[in-house]
Amino acid sequence: MKIFVNRKIKRLFCGMALCVLFFTAVSALLLLRGAPNAGLGILAGSLCMSVAISGLCFRYFRQQHIVMEQAAAQIREYISGNSSITIECNDEGELCRLFHEVNSLVAILNAHAENEKSAKLFLKNTISDISHQLKTPLAALNIYNGIIQDEAGAIPTVRRFCALSGQELDRLETLVQNLLKITRFDAGTIVLEKSVENVSELAQTVRNYFLFRAGQEGKEITVSGSEELTLFCDRSWMIEAVGNLVKNALDHTQKGDVIRIEWRAFASVVQITVKDNGSGICPEDLHHIFKRFYRSRFSRDTQGIGLGLSLTRAIVEAHNGTIEADSVPGIETSFTINLLIQGSVSDGVSQRAQAL
Repeated sequence: MKIFVNRKIKRLFCGMALCVLFFTAVSALLLLRGAPNAGLGILAGSLCMSVAISGLCFRYFRQQHIVMEQAAAQIREYISGNSSITIECNDEGELCRLFHEVNSLVAILNAHAENEKSAKLFLKNTISDISHQLKTPLAALNIYNGIIQDEAGAIPTVRRFCALSGQELDRLETLVQNLLKITRFDAGTIVLEKSVENVSELAQTVRNYFLFRAGQEGKEITVSGSEELTLFCDRSWMIEAVGNLVKNALDHTQKGDVIRIEWRAFASVVQITVKDNGSGICPEDLHHIFKRFYRSRFSRDTQGIGLGLSLTRAIVEAHNGTIEADSVPGIETSFTINLLIQGSVSDGVSQRAQAL
């Protein structure tokens, strides 16, 4: 039987068999000799046999418990990030076979992780090289387009198409920049430089950045929330995340619509919400909007390129937060960033210590 391949199990059963044989022999000897207290002797022998067998079982299962605890500790260490661990087992049997399979699984996972890391690094370097190569011709095209627009003078058709080509060049430049940022997040090369920031000031900075565009399009951007609320975050990346949400709202609203930036603190999270009363998101698109380059069939005529929301999610998740979307088409759309309270501070007392 395979179960007896394990030496410890074999020793356990041999010990139990010896105890039974010894008790049987002693009992038979007492009966054959007709000892006056044979029954009492047999009872005492059975008690001794039970104690011996219990001791053998306790010793075996205690050793097994220690082995399992050591294996569990090794697995927890692997989950914590130590990829070099292995479960030591020099014995035979089903349990050691299981440990060997776990070690094989660890080796396979490490190989896959290394391959994925190499693939991400290759992708990052490739996109980075392509993006840097695109920057120079894009800058030149912008200059040429500006020259043509200046030389067009009073020719309205040329000026109109120059303006349109300028918009497309801006979209290309935004695409290149967003690709660079997302690949840096994927490769894990971005180090967040966190500090305690005032949420009201961050929101106002985002509002001021888009204020000119909103004025040109006849839209309004408002901010509301506690002026005392602070957040432990990377200032530039958080402004990028909220700014992408505001840009997305501007892309999907009409003249006279309002974009609202709101923030508030709860018991366990700080929320930053960007709302608008524009066209909204269809229910079938709601679960896909954070995918890269995803474009709803209802938004083909808007300015977006399908990377802003994906970048925002990457930034929020890098801050150990979450982002969710909710929309009632034609009435209201909201994007909510949730950051755990351990990464935020709602008052001015011991802000940095609490955030850490």
